[in-house]
Amino acid sequence: MVYLLGVEDLAVTRCGYSPLHETVCSLRLRGRPGGFPEQRGWAASWARDYAGLDTELLDALVTPRGFAPDVLTPRPRGCRPCIQDELPLLAAVPPDRLPAGFRTAYACDGSPLPPVLDLLLDDPYALRGRLVSALGEYWTRCLEPAWWPRARTVLEADLAYRGRRLAECGPVGLFADLDPGISWADGALRIRGGARGAPAPARREPVAGRGLVLMPTLFADRALCEAAAGGAPVVVYPARGRGTMAEGTERVEGPDTGAAAASAALADLIGVPRARVLGLLDTPTTTTALAQRLGVTPGAVSRHLGALAAAGLLERTRSGRAVLYRRSPLGESLAAGPGRSGPAP
Repeated sequence: MVYLLGVEDLAVTRCGYSPLHETVCSLRLRGRPGGFPEQRGWAASWARDYAGLDTELLDALVTPRGFAPDVLTPRPRGCRPCIQDELPLLAAVPPDRLPAGFRTAYACDGSPLPPVLDLLLDDPYALRGRLVSALGEYWTRCLEPAWWPRARTVLEADLAYRGRRLAECGPVGLFADLDPGISWADGALRIRGGARGAPAPARREPVAGRGLVLMPTLFADRALCEAAAGGAPVVVYPARGRGTMAEGTERVEGPDTGAAAASAALADLIGVPRARVLGLLDTPTTTTALAQRLGVTPGAVSRHLGALAAAGLLERTRSGRAVLYRRSPLGESLAAGPGRSGPAP
């Protein structure tokens, strides 16, 4: 796919993520035992809760090759919508769109419809209600408690990075390292092999004032383009830093008791708690995510972050309502000193 962007398109190009998109795409873990290794520990941690859900339907929402109906993976409205806004939109989707969406996804996959969909596609109203209920419970019981705070931190860090790239280097810098399969030249954004289920030669599509949405995800191995009639095209790409999701896995079922221990020298200098906080800030992270990884209260983490920032060891970046912390050059120098032991891989 080749998108032809004019000046007006670049002016309204935006980035954002979708919790509903991530919820549906996380179901790809079920059909790819060797895929997304950084997510495997998380999936194991919620396996018991998942078993008590509407697994017959949830397992059918993504095809064996990872396709899902476009209606289940929406473009984000704004930079960072919440699931409580997106599920009602799904509940309001015209029911007649659902059967066509599922049949298209499974046709692209080359797989037969699962029995549960064979039955429900004849009653799209019942399908819509069961979809919203199943996805809502999956989010509440499996993703929201521990996984989403960590995932949101990675996605927010990606948005902050894209904003810096645009500010420092313009559109050339914004598109340069989205994905190896993406290239930008002379007003054309090329996504190699980006059309899902369509190996045809690259098609050239003028964006014609609709703008472009760049959407990071934790559940893609390469960039994909998702076009919708009358709407802005969406380029879904692997989120920067998604591999760091593995760092939180061993802490999901209990506090971090030493995996992020800093060197003895650094601990002697600034204290063990603050050394541990500094050691976890390889990528921009929120107070809430740090508290979850350390097994302490957000208030305790906030006090340490304030002291580290006052000492010039941290930098702060505001992203919407969230504040992201990462090590400053001085903090990097201290954390990389002799004997440093960072988070467990």
